Amino acid sequence: MTKSALLAGFASLAALCATAASAQRAASPLTQVAQFEHQATGVAVAADGRRFVNFPRWTDDAPISVAEVMKDGSLRPYPDANWNAWSNAKANELPVGNHFVCVQSIVPDGQGNLWVVDPGAPGNEKILPGAPKLVKIDLKTNQVTKIIPVPEDVALQGTYLNDIRFSPDGKMGYITDSGTRGAIIVVDLDSGESWRALDGHFSTQVDKTVAVALDGQPLRRPDGRQPMFAADGIAISKDGQTLYYQALTGKTLYSIDTRLLARDVEDAQRRSSVATVAQSQVADGLWMSKAGVLYVTSPTDYSIKRLRGSLLETVLTDPRLRWPDTFAEGPDGKIYVTASHIQDTMWFKPGAPPSIRTELFSFAAAR
Repeated sequence: MTKSALLAGFASLAALCATAASAQRAASPLTQVAQFEHQATGVAVAADGRRFVNFPRWTDDAPISVAEVMKDGSLRPYPDANWNAWSNAKANELPVGNHFVCVQSIVPDGQGNLWVVDPGAPGNEKILPGAPKLVKIDLKTNQVTKIIPVPEDVALQGTYLNDIRFSPDGKMGYITDSGTRGAIIVVDLDSGESWRALDGHFSTQVDKTVAVALDGQPLRRPDGRQPMFAADGIAISKDGQTLYYQALTGKTLYSIDTRLLARDVEDAQRRSSVATVAQSQVADGLWMSKAGVLYVTSPTDYSIKRLRGSLLETVLTDPRLRWPDTFAEGPDGKIYVTASHIQDTMWFKPGAPPSIRTELFSFAAAR
């Protein structure tokens, strides 16, 4: 075979691969909504359809913490540039109590507000004193209306505030602690008081029998460690009576009656009342849709699943879902999900640049 014929063969093969990839994307129910030059984790969609994302300060190159995704795909610091101005380089200049330090998630409360969960632990390491907090933003005025500090006896050193869900009346918040000592953190959003529940209980802990693997290969840091994240994904039933949660490094979906998370309930009663909902898989995000469907991300097989009885069934699989992370739901009947590319970060891929490209996708909600 001549050199020119060989090159032509390679070109034809490349064209066929590109065509096949395009066809696969066209056949997928997953639609890319936006692409970002930094690692995005959380997503939120307001009642008027406005979309927001957040970028955790796991590396110091993130230029923004919370942003509104504009119609042209550009990002606008939200609620303003000042709240997003903190960085390690400016740590001695800007107070951590009224600036975003390391935002992990952003969630609307159904009452016209966007809440920002700031674990206050840049690099997912040591908590900065006074930095863990919840920030309430009025979506009509785009103004911060409340800051709830999470005290150090609740956000313990080693805690990582991960995701939040709200009671239907917007008065209570439930946060997963995915750090070294997992728990559910309960917040009275009126008084600002908070407390730890199921602290150290097996249901909120890393399952050490679980090995995180992608494409048949274990996901490991250069020193051999695998991802070890405790209570992470969280969802609440439509009536607000049942809270669902799971450790990321785990294989069991649990639930508890939200009444048992009240401050005056004995922890022994809580612990004995935790229910096993389903055997699952490594999961990051959970979402209870408006139609009452519980969605679960499945990073190890690039898929989205939903709960059917006590079983999880696959909704969609797409290789573009490199670590499906966090869900949101829009008024247009779509479910949104971020792909945060955990496996592509320098934590797990030596030599990778600090900045990685991530995406926001959507798909039609099930009825």
